[in-house]
Amino acid sequence: MTVQTLRTPRALADAGLADPADLPALDRVAARYAVAITPAMAELVDPADPADPIARQFAPTSAELVNAPEESADPIGDEVHSPVAGIVHRYPDRVLLKPNHACAVYCRFCFRREMVGPEGLRPLSPAQLDAAIAYIAAHPEVWEVIVTGGDPFILSPRRIRGLMARIEAVEHVRIVRFHTRVPAVDPARITPALVAALKASSKTVYVALHADHPRELTPAARGACGRLVDAGLPMLGQTVLLRGVNDDPATLEALFRGMVEARVKPYYLHHADLAPGTGHFRGSIRDGQRLMKALRGRLSGLCQPTYVLDIPGGHGKVPIGPGYLGGGEVEDPSGARHPYPPHA
Repeated sequence: MTVQTLRTPRALADAGLADPADLPALDRVAARYAVAITPAMAELVDPADPADPIARQFAPTSAELVNAPEESADPIGDEVHSPVAGIVHRYPDRVLLKPNHACAVYCRFCFRREMVGPEGLRPLSPAQLDAAIAYIAAHPEVWEVIVTGGDPFILSPRRIRGLMARIEAVEHVRIVRFHTRVPAVDPARITPALVAALKASSKTVYVALHADHPRELTPAARGACGRLVDAGLPMLGQTVLLRGVNDDPATLEALFRGMVEARVKPYYLHHADLAPGTGHFRGSIRDGQRLMKALRGRLSGLCQPTYVLDIPGGHGKVPIGPGYLGGGEVEDPSGARHPYPPHA
């Protein structure tokens, strides 16, 4: 049984999650991109399955050393919209606030992998956090603050409570949203102290959970989500469409139903971004649209996320789901076409 987070290729090999013969290549990967697999995730991996979907998300491979020309260290253009350290202001009514750039686990497909890697960005200094909060306070159009990173839930309850107090003092901010993987990958961190630190009397707080495979929704993960929801913190679900992990209707169906059963509303299904060394995870948009079409009609609307693409270069997120209208006809979930408006 794994009792601590695995942070090096050698530790992965010792735990049976990497082939010792691959260590030279994996060390080159780890020198550029951070590695961490929590005990909760390591316990889910089937070492006998070379295509295990949990290992594929978190265990480094030599494929990450292959970069495609279209890939970028900043694939969605965070830097273009970063007026001060720790702030991304891409849309008028909301900002990202990134107080730290570390995570409980490191996804091999992360779109911020250059920022959270061994040579990536450091946590905000007190002066930088002051400047970030001052920026939010100086922009009355900012209605929502999205706390991300890194993963903000690796911060101590004390630091989260202090951050929430700073945000709560900004009157025009009404919504605070935390983006995290922690309830699934390290559910024991969701303690009563952390839950209490998230609450603010004058703000509505949401928690967005990133989960990509139904096996991540363990009983412990569902319990962690329950502690958040029972405290009055509504939850949303975010998923990245990943080749070899969840790119089939049955897996997505089980994942989205599992989220809803855990009281987590599926929100976005992201097309994988053009981050360096991640081409082995990306399918085509057409394949993603076919998957979404296969789910329409077989899954409750509660289980249907919006399939989205973050346009490279900082141009924003757009829905790219399948279309059902065309040529004066509408297609139903079974594929039959009907005139619209109906003939009299």
